[in-house]
Amino acid sequence: MAAPDAGASNAATRKAPDLALTRVFDAPREVVFKVWTDPRHVPQWWGPRGFTNPVCELDVRPGGAIRIVMRAPDGTEYPMRGVFRGPDGNDYPFDGVFVEVIEPERLVFDGAILGDPNKRVWTEVTFVDSEGKTKVTVRQVYSFESDATRGAPIGWNQQFDRLVEYLVRL
Repeated sequence: MAAPDAGASNAATRKAPDLALTRVFDAPREVVFKVWTDPRHVPQWWGPRGFTNPVCELDVRPGGAIRIVMRAPDGTEYPMRGVFRGPDGNDYPFDGVFVEVIEPERLVFDGAILGDPNKRVWTEVTFVDSEGKTKVTVRQVYSFESDATRGAPIGWNQQFDRLVEYLVRL
């Protein structure tokens, strides 16, 4: 399946990313890739500041499933809260499938927010070695627009900050 474009799934109809962010991490590419693909590591840094991940299931291979449930902090209003509200009002599930896995260079996954096929998110992550550091670029294309998609750069930057802090502790 290709990146979504207003419901289209043909690679020839891909649109420009709705989000494109790059950050350099002070860790070798193999380490950064492992922290992105090991379900023991991902819950430690995934999501905006203050969020936890009570569910993190990753079958990192083409066709393998990805399921991450982010939980908002109690009593905290976050811009995404209420937009991606789960059944209990606090959880934000993401379900998808890995489309491409090239270790330690690239991950591509296609997913749905809250299991809603109308809320697709196509994500491409690249890992480039840069003199012992790792340049990570995330590109996302959304099949919908909402406060959450408009706020995604804020969430991703907080998530990248959390990843920096986590890598220092390894």
